[in-house]
Amino acid sequence: MKLHLNSGAGQLTFTGYGADHVLINGQRFDAGLLLTARGVEPAPWAGLGFAELVPAHFEWIAGRELDILLLGTGTRLRFPHPSLTRALVEARIGLEVMDIGALCRTYNILIAEGRNVGAAVLIEPA
Repeated sequence: MKLHLNSGAGQLTFTGYGADHVLINGQRFDAGLLLTARGVEPAPWAGLGFAELVPAHFEWIAGRELDILLLGTGTRLRFPHPSLTRALVEARIGLEVMDIGALCRTYNILIAEGRNVGAAVLIEPA
């Protein structure tokens, strides 16, 4: 699906998504990543499935200065166990879990509002 949003010049936003990828400003990404206003970072969970997430993945995110983290769990909604996301609570980062489509749409709205948000994208291996 393609997304359209009027955003500030140079602002990174999701411009499309599918079950096995996301598009950020038209560029395709096929592996897990973290998108923030500061840029795109390859994620330590790239190439892993949901069941392979560990606390260290969320500790890596907790090291960023974010107010909200959107976690996209692929084509279906799945919630990580609270023991995995403890580092986010300790860093005072709010967590919202959603499927990849909702993540893309929500991130674009929040970043356009100037919110300090991050989008953690999980793309399941084939």
